[in-house]
Amino acid sequence: MSQVHGTTTDKFAGLVEYFEGSLASGADVGASIAVYHHDELVADLWGGYRDEAKTTPWDRDTLVNVWSTTKTMTFLVALMLADRGELDFNTPVATYWPEFAANGKASIEVRHLMNHCAGLSGWQETIMPEDLADWDLVTSLLAAQKPWWDDRTRTGYHAVTQGFLIGEVVRRITGTTIGQFFKSEVADVLDADFFIGLPESEEHRVSVVIPPPPESFGEAAPDSIMVRTLTSPLLDATAPGHRWWRAAEIPAANGHGNALAVATIQQVMANGGHANGHRFLSEKTCDRVFERQVGGVDMVLDVDMSFGLGYGLASSYVQVGPGTCFWGGYGGSLIMMDRDLGLTIAYMMNKMQVGLTGDTRGSEVALLAAVAAMS
Repeated sequence: MSQVHGTTTDKFAGLVEYFEGSLASGADVGASIAVYHHDELVADLWGGYRDEAKTTPWDRDTLVNVWSTTKTMTFLVALMLADRGELDFNTPVATYWPEFAANGKASIEVRHLMNHCAGLSGWQETIMPEDLADWDLVTSLLAAQKPWWDDRTRTGYHAVTQGFLIGEVVRRITGTTIGQFFKSEVADVLDADFFIGLPESEEHRVSVVIPPPPESFGEAAPDSIMVRTLTSPLLDATAPGHRWWRAAEIPAANGHGNALAVATIQQVMANGGHANGHRFLSEKTCDRVFERQVGGVDMVLDVDMSFGLGYGLASSYVQVGPGTCFWGGYGGSLIMMDRDLGLTIAYMMNKMQVGLTGDTRGSEVALLAAVAAMS
């Protein structure tokens, strides 16, 4: 009996065979895959187990921490505010958040937050992982902090801080938290099962991620931007096992959802601003996502990256088409949108592999789906 459940159209049936193989080999324990093609849900698959012991099946409504794939939801919220004329990416952050001007940050613009160029990729002050649940504490520390570098054309992946930085700008503009704004203005509108701050009522559906082997910083110096970023605070993949993590709003890292929810929302980028009959962005605003803002070897990820407004674009490291934007999460989750093909591909899983930039599972799913879409 197959461990894979759900449906695909005939053209995308190859995803089932791939998924079955991944579960059988142990590459995956539990996962979900969803694909939209020109507004049609052409693949909605789930399978395997919610736990490493393989005692509880993964269901269609199972939720999992998708790590940095959550960032794409913060990007969408910021883009929506820009589209409404409430946010200008070329305006100093301090226009919306006056305290942010401290310590030489008056000229840092909102676009620098979106593109990992603000020089605030970690906290200078020593904080503990649990401190991430204290919004006022972590945002006030970032507002007071001196940037770690001054060249706004250089990126250093803001692995955890980015969500707080964008989120505080959103809070200053809207008067509500980014998690609440996202829920009312996006998730509820699309009936999409994604949460930035998981209500206790949804706890019974959670598959806790299975941590990867320990990370290594290689030959990176202890005072390097990479090490300083990834140790402030020193997070490991056991954090999502705690209720405090799931309940908090940590908008760069603790979103809970599944592939169907992520694809349902992020198809906005493949469709010129609309999803399931609802328009979230104008085509003009959507186009800005695909315009390269910055790029080069990222000081934290140590690979060649290229960024539009928030989302990743084609680079020598990520060889995708010019009409593609994407992002993924620690351990392997991936969301990719190709506006030339009208294609949205999401892969969310519980078994994590080593590396902030994930592994090949999501890219294999994406390649299969892209080939099917072009056939």
